[in-house]
Amino acid sequence: MGKHCMAANGFFVTGTDTGVGKTVLAALLVAALDALYWKPIQTGAAEGADRDAVIRLAGIPPSQALPEAYRFDPPVSPHLAAERAGVRIDVKAIAKPTPAGGRKLIAEGAGGVLVPINESELMTDLMRHLGLPALVAARSTLGTINHTLLTLAALGRAGIEVSGVALIGPENADNRAAIERYGGRPVVGTIPPLERLDRSTLLEVFRTKFDSRVFR
Repeated sequence: MGKHCMAANGFFVTGTDTGVGKTVLAALLVAALDALYWKPIQTGAAEGADRDAVIRLAGIPPSQALPEAYRFDPPVSPHLAAERAGVRIDVKAIAKPTPAGGRKLIAEGAGGVLVPINESELMTDLMRHLGLPALVAARSTLGTINHTLLTLAALGRAGIEVSGVALIGPENADNRAAIERYGGRPVVGTIPPLERLDRSTLLEVFRTKFDSRVFR
């Protein structure tokens, strides 16, 4: 599949780490693209599910956010959460939804790209199975160059197409330039520190800080 036809049906939002801002990035894209949201594997549901956060932040009806394929309460890696629940996550059993009416699908991973999901498979295996191009959420601050380049290298080794990187945090032109130069992937958007997190703020960030051509 060529780059453009792959990008046409959605994106897989992944990150350099846990807590880096994947859910905010996913909510921003869901709002801006009027897309369908889906988190195939949710851990830490006891502390609040990302699906609920996206519904709130993007200001969408619950019907626009699909239920998870697997959902676990403990805030631990998917392979551990599943083990504790006496379940095995079966990647091949996770069917990619087909949104109606040409709507895009925004899928969100759990943690980073090499998070284990069962005894032998990693998040990259799920990403490859779903066949969506990846969008990497990364911090803008110190340490991001190494984490982002490691993430891009892992995605490349796994044969996953990467649409770009979104930097989250205070503007840092040097880090942005280094990621683009050494990672060989564009920074397609930035999310600055926000006082208010809601639909209108996210739409404004997309309008002013993102390269909309990548997402159309």
